[in-house]
Amino acid sequence: MNDIDAWVWWLIGAVGLGIPLVMTAMPEFGMLAVGAVAGALTAGLGGGVVLQVVVFVAVSVALIAVVRPIAARHRSQMPQLATGVEALKGKQAVVLERVDGSGGRIKLGGEVWSARALDTARTYEVGQEVDVVDIEGATAIVL
Repeated sequence: MNDIDAWVWWLIGAVGLGIPLVMTAMPEFGMLAVGAVAGALTAGLGGGVVLQVVVFVAVSVALIAVVRPIAARHRSQMPQLATGVEALKGKQAVVLERVDGSGGRIKLGGEVWSARALDTARTYEVGQEVDVVDIEGATAIVL
């Protein structure tokens, strides 16, 4: 097998590793594919088989060791979007009908909701702003 054949085989290996990257969205396959391209470059520059394998392993391991932790840290810092009822918690609402421990009505996010005071001894009057602390069924618990 001559040097031209070796770099072609490395590129075929890189493409072969790129296929599962696309199919599974596992970035490790992409890092291995880049290592295979580095092996192809080494072969193209006349490096022996042992050097090609060493370059492939070194580049692949370096990418996995460096890029993966950075990507994981970035992924863990992304804020989670609250949706549905969870998105309403912490929002402010306006009292439409007197709210106390037994019930009332508020306007929350442009919609009318039944509401109940978290502190059953508290009363909120019409026009007063309240904070939604929880949602129980179709009733907002306010403070």
